[in-house]
Amino acid sequence: MSQQENIAVQTAFGEAVTTGNLDALSDLVAPGSVDHDPAPGQGPGPEGYQRMFRELRIAFPDLRVEVEHLVATDDELAFAYTIKGTHRGDLLGHAPTGKAVTYRGMQISRFENGKLVERWGSSDELGMMRQLGLA
Repeated sequence: MSQQENIAVQTAFGEAVTTGNLDALSDLVAPGSVDHDPAPGQGPGPEGYQRMFRELRIAFPDLRVEVEHLVATDDELAFAYTIKGTHRGDLLGHAPTGKAVTYRGMQISRFENGKLVERWGSSDELGMMRQLGLA
């Protein structure tokens, strides 16, 4: 795959998360895809991402992921991003606070045949929890 094709897949992934069209992840993530840094309870493949982002979008219905910097090779992308949203739904057993959050993260994604097959990444989840007054 070319760098541009991988960027297009990653862009479509981000749009699916932002719009809440999580069914689209089935076309973008390989069935055996591995997340080396999964969220609690996140399983493999597109279903794991769908479940994780569904829960995150319940907690933050206005969730936005903004890519700040992107570097690409023929089979990998690395990018820094900012996540923004307002806590309006249950989050890991915590009732909504109504508070807005902004936190950063970084990710490396590897692609094969037009689909995400591996992910490594980290988001400042502790910073998010502190902004919500939950840590």
